[in-house]
Amino acid sequence: MKAVLKLEGLDCANCAAKIENDVGKVPGVQEVSVSFMTQKMTLVADDDRMDAIIEEASRIARKVEGDVKVKRLK
Repeated sequence: MKAVLKLEGLDCANCAAKIENDVGKVPGVQEVSVSFMTQKMTLVADDDRMDAIIEEASRIARKVEGDVKVKRLK
């Protein structure tokens, strides 16, 4: 399953890379891409774990860049 998250307030390319790397280590994540330019994270992950994976990805994003607001787009 694919999900797209908006990372409002992401203002650091290094932070985007760190978020992408850390989310890629979450069990069940098959692919992850974070775009600093569009402030979006695209996830491909196991259908049965998607909600938990999105919650973990949101936690990671806020930990790396505290002012980031995470919203699911699709």
